[in-house]
Amino acid sequence: EVQLVESGGGLVQAGGSLSLSCAASGFTFGDYNIGWFRQAPGKEREGVSCINSSDGSTYIVDSVKGRFTISSDNAKNTVYLQGTSLKPEDTAVYYCAASVLWCSGGYFQADEYDYWGQGTQVTVSS
Repeated sequence: EVQLVESGGGLVQAGGSLSLSCAASGFTFGDYNIGWFRQAPGKEREGVSCINSSDGSTYIVDSVKGRFTISSDNAKNTVYLQGTSLKPEDTAVYYCAASVLWCSGGYFQADEYDYWGQGTQVTVSS
């Protein structure tokens, strides 16, 4: 059974940091790219960052570039999303997802992803 389990969300003050984890199981980790998405209330789900497990190459969207970092530990089948200088507009449910397609800036959309975690809430207070 494929499982993606996010953890690490919570309440953070503006200017603070976050550290999210996505633990994957039930599939060959190295064959997939793992993406992080977020969805704020009343807004569409948007991509944040993705990483190709096979070689560690990454893509990160401009809106969080310089503040968010994605990394993976293939030995643990886990992908991390770390953020600093958080803003209230970073408040959202954060999801990780898995896709067999290559992660790149050319096309990073939710409909590319086959498996999803349940999400973890991140709330940034002003």
